[in-house]
Amino acid sequence: MIAFKNTNLKQFFTILLLFCVFFGYSQSAKQLELENRRQEIKREIQQYESMVSQGRKDERSLISILEDLNYKATVRRNLISITNQQANLLTREINNNQKTITKLRDRLTLLKEEYAAMIVKSYKSKSEQSKVMFLLSSSNFQQAYKRLQYIKQYADYQKKQGEEIKAKTIELQALNQNLLKQKQDKEVLIKENRLAKDKLEQELKQQEVLVASIKKDLNKYTSQIKVKQQEIDKIDKQIAKIIRDAMAASNVKAGKSKSSKTFALTPEDRKLAASFTANKGKLPWPVKHGLVKVRYGIQKSPIDRTVPIKSNGVRIVTNKGEKVRAVFDGIVHSIFIPKNGNNAVLIQHGNYFTVYKNLSKIDVKKGQRVSTNQELGEVLTNKASGEAMLQFSIFKNGDTQNPAHWINKM
Repeated sequence: MIAFKNTNLKQFFTILLLFCVFFGYSQSAKQLELENRRQEIKREIQQYESMVSQGRKDERSLISILEDLNYKATVRRNLISITNQQANLLTREINNNQKTITKLRDRLTLLKEEYAAMIVKSYKSKSEQSKVMFLLSSSNFQQAYKRLQYIKQYADYQKKQGEEIKAKTIELQALNQNLLKQKQDKEVLIKENRLAKDKLEQELKQQEVLVASIKKDLNKYTSQIKVKQQEIDKIDKQIAKIIRDAMAASNVKAGKSKSSKTFALTPEDRKLAASFTANKGKLPWPVKHGLVKVRYGIQKSPIDRTVPIKSNGVRIVTNKGEKVRAVFDGIVHSIFIPKNGNNAVLIQHGNYFTVYKNLSKIDVKKGQRVSTNQELGEVLTNKASGEAMLQFSIFKNGDTQNPAHWINKM
């Protein structure tokens, strides 16, 4: 009866321990994921501040300064959100650990009580004479054998109980140490989040001051934004035409209608396009160091929320003089040099095109084969703002794609 009860208890606590280990592992994996993301965001803030300070000019426009503050505020909000998630997860882990510790302490108390009872019983019947008498009083040899086995099993059980008490004590000590570390980690997160919130509040106040200054002459700044967007749209239309013309030419060459909405590919081009597709989400960044300041699609201007900012790619802020690199093997289809100096390189990858705009100099030629990470040129640094920014786009059969879906960890 005692053995049966003990077996059930062991099974219960074994299942409980396995559940705690599995749950603890899943929690730890999530905690590690959040911590990695938090460190990435912190590096992003530091990297952005370093890039901006490199090219900072006294004559920077209010628009540039407000865009910087808007970007940093957005990233800092992400940092605060991730840190909150970490703190909440730690709270759950701490609560679970405390419950496990309570159950383990109860189990340890029970083990010690059982062990103490066995020691007392053993002490009362410790003499060898009583054991011999216990065996000799057997009615037959089979009963004597069973009694001898019982004495041996009882001794082994005592030993196992002692070992289990020792193991549970060590486990309890480890859980207590882990609990202490978790509480310390939580305090660190709370402190860092408080500092991040203070910094965000400062930046938001700066934003308010700048917005108030801009609103005094809002029409002027809105006009500047619209002119800048018109220039970008004009270049984008010219690039889109280059790609459409290339698509039409491929179809005419293949004896198809030039009005087709897809490229007529050679076997070699088809293989290259398939390889490009297979690497979706794994392509390298077009610059070694950079951060996405303007994402793909239509966003509202931080200056005038009624004015849309359209981006058919991403705008990556980077270091002054940063080298631009091909994200995949391909052929330089065109080198586009408009009047305003916003030079661009178009690389064809079968029915895909990658476009690298805003280059100060270009190191490749039309028709040249390029390989992944090969340098194409250098990013142009804006003389007025001191900001170096690459405009990067991806097209498939003439349609724009979101680069964040193609570039690794964008």
